[in-house]
Amino acid sequence: MKPTSSDTAQTSFLLPDLEKQLDPRSLLYRLAQAIDWKGFEKTFGSLYSTEGRPALPIRRMVGLLMLKSLRNLSDEEVVEFWSESAYAQYFCGETEMRWGLPCDPSELTHFRKRIGKDGAERILVSTIDLHGEKAKEKEVVVDTTVQEKNITFSG
Repeated sequence: MKPTSSDTAQTSFLLPDLEKQLDPRSLLYRLAQAIDWKGFEKTFGSLYSTEGRPALPIRRMVGLLMLKSLRNLSDEEVVEFWSESAYAQYFCGETEMRWGLPCDPSELTHFRKRIGKDGAERILVSTIDLHGEKAKEKEVVVDTTVQEKNITFSG
């Protein structure tokens, strides 16, 4: 079943929106503002049927995949990070802090299969586009310095 749009969330009567509680100078906060989430919902929304179990929000799933890449996390680690970070939740479209995991880690595997290689490339391209000309450097410097380890053995 098609996921609901992220604009349909009802605001809390007692607490201000998560957006108003967070520091707008934070990297994830600014990144959440810069990404074309509607474009992802439009592109990936056509991959869902109108019947069956309601799907998780597309923004949440795309956001989790982006966070996974940004933080170099596994599926299990990224859902845990989401549950611990208000900034990660805001990045993924939440309007208030939520308890628990955003989804089972296996849902990320199902979402990657649903969007396929083209969808994964679209996510990657959108993150590269955020960097503009900086992402198109002609030369990349790689530091291959290896620090020696100070290991002592006691016998």
